[in-house]
Order: sequence, then C-alpha cells, then structure tokens
Amino acid sequence: MQRIYEPENLMEGELLQCMLASEGIEAHLQGRDLLGGAGELPLFGLLGLTVENDQAQQALELIAAYNAAQPLPFEEPDSFTGVLVC
Repeated sequence: MQRIYEPENLMEGELLQCMLASEGIEAHLQGRDLLGGAGELPLFGLLGLTVENDQAQQALELIAAYNAAQPLPFEEPDSFTGVLVC
C-alpha cells in the first residue's frame, strides 16, 4: 500500500475515494477517525489516501486530472440573479 495523496478535508477525501472506486481502484482513507481529536492532534497530515502499489500510478494520474479540472462555463438565468443554483 502507498499513501498517494493528503486531502484538504474529509469531504475531498471521500470524493476522491469514490472517484477512484468508480475507476476500479480500491482506495482507503486513513485518518478519518482522528479528525475528532482536532485541538489535541496536529491539523495537517491526518488524512491520507492509500492504494495498492500496482494501482498507485493510475490513481495519481486521476487525482492530477481532478486537481487540474476547470469549471464549465455557466450562464446564470435572469430569474436567479445572485442566487446559487445547485
């Protein structure tokens, strides 16, 4: 197993874990149970995505593509000016 990425937060870690699973890569999110110790433990380096050694390169490429992605252009409808549409 290799630790390939340190997500900024639990939400990003779970998103990446699911993205990798959709590509057939089993990833483990280490440290999720340690987040409750914030204040007692250091803030950085608690979370880490790990994958099997033979899948590490493919996982790194997918995460790099995720980090390089740009939002799609979006035209805001006139009836929702200034309102976040999800």
